[in-house]
Amino acid sequence: MIFPLSDDDRHLLKPAWVTIGLLLVNIALYFYQAGHESFTEGWSIVPREITTGVDLVGTVALGAGHGPDIVLTAGPKPVFLTLLSGMFLHGSLMHLGGNMLYLWIFGDNVEHRFGSGKFLLFYLLSGLVGSLAHIWLAPNSVIPMLGASGAISGVLGAYVVLFPWNQVNTLFFFRVVSLPALFVIGIWAGMQVFAGWGSLAGNVEGAGVAYAAHIGGFLAGALMGGIGRWLMQEEPDTVLLRHYERNPRTRRLW
Repeated sequence: MIFPLSDDDRHLLKPAWVTIGLLLVNIALYFYQAGHESFTEGWSIVPREITTGVDLVGTVALGAGHGPDIVLTAGPKPVFLTLLSGMFLHGSLMHLGGNMLYLWIFGDNVEHRFGSGKFLLFYLLSGLVGSLAHIWLAPNSVIPMLGASGAISGVLGAYVVLFPWNQVNTLFFFRVVSLPALFVIGIWAGMQVFAGWGSLAGNVEGAGVAYAAHIGGFLAGALMGGIGRWLMQEEPDTVLLRHYERNPRTRRLW
């Protein structure tokens, strides 16, 4: 068991407002969902709706061994807007809590590196790529997909490219240890690939977790993080403070 708790780069010069805003929006929408089930059903991502462009409404029988019937309600028009709305909805408190914890730990660093506006665009693109990766593997699925996991996976991908040696305080087999981000996120990514491969061998639709969205979002985030690192080449000292003293006018190479 490996579970990140915090990272060592918490001394930021200004709040990560987009990260904070995303946290608040996700939490607020989750509690709104609690009393509006039809909203969740209509605004989640349904792969078949995206591939056909048709908003499916009614009860869909999945068949024996594939779970209970699915009830689909009317969603936004055009239906492709669910690709955006679905990444802000969650299926359970644990689902929400896990995603928001990862966003809180890793999101602020990436936001300060990219800048707030670019980080928001990066976050949405990561979530979009993650959703499309799942749809590509299960284009005819009528099982709704929801959650910020694809976008959060993108944040992890960018973090491991931009901050591979940041120390992450991690619960590791009932002990809190400090490990490099490259190791912690690398283990997480390996688990997604392993579990995703297992779901391919079985039934992608019935897997319960959209591993393809995790992997797709992670790869998209790592790619965008790498491009950003190559384009900017260096990080202003005004972005992050380390544990050691530095001249405030100096710059640190990526």
